[in-house]
Amino acid sequence: MPSDTSILLGAVAYDPKVVSIWEGIRDYFNDAGAPFDFVLFSNYERQVQALLAGHIDIAWNTPLAHVKVQQHTQRKSLSLGMRDSDRDFHSRLIVRSDSGIKSPVDLSGKTLAVGTADSTQARILPLHFLKECGVDLKAVRMLTFETDAGKHGDTGSSELEVLDALRRGDADAGTIGDLIWVLEQAAGHIDTSLLKSVWTSPPFDHCMFDAMPDLDAQKIARFKSALFAMTWENPEHRRLLELEGLRQWMPPREEGYDSLRAAVADQGYPL
Repeated sequence: MPSDTSILLGAVAYDPKVVSIWEGIRDYFNDAGAPFDFVLFSNYERQVQALLAGHIDIAWNTPLAHVKVQQHTQRKSLSLGMRDSDRDFHSRLIVRSDSGIKSPVDLSGKTLAVGTADSTQARILPLHFLKECGVDLKAVRMLTFETDAGKHGDTGSSELEVLDALRRGDADAGTIGDLIWVLEQAAGHIDTSLLKSVWTSPPFDHCMFDAMPDLDAQKIARFKSALFAMTWENPEHRRLLELEGLRQWMPPREEGYDSLRAAVADQGYPL
């Protein structure tokens, strides 16, 4: 672990705004009496390795990275907190209006566009849930996009490529996260006469703060105390919360990752 008493957190630089987010949170933590700094990684695999090796105290992880950390620690790693927006995430099946697809069972013989291989919301879990719905994935032609591999779908780029493939007619259907669907609709980028959502997945949970089981108890206490003291009613706190896409930090829960654990086991995804 870092030799000083400050908390060293790792985050992945999936977007330039990440720097502003964590600089603001760093200033907040330091003012709150919880000495804090952060380091940025280019991908989650490297971040997970750094956490497991003790080079950082805490990692801000995607669901896939969270499950990886737990796998490598025999579920002994510490889950410290999550956003309210990380709870009950969903994936969607988007189809072309002329595809004849009204529900997942109509996918047989069709072309399905999916996001990058390490995207929980655009590939791993939607395929898992579709299989649970009775879809024979071997009877579906897959059109895959591998944009920003290593960032676990954080950039949303592969999901935008899925939507573009649908617009061009290269695919009949596609899987994306609910967040991208909502944002693209709000931005006026969805032609509702061409594209529609016909299925929403069961809920699952998203990002988590992970730490190793031997992390200094005082660091854990300081981190959690400062984190959960952030309130929407405080304008300065609200600015940081809005940047990170939440209204309230929440305690961790694990049941929201059960479907992902099952999916990676069934798909043989390397952890």
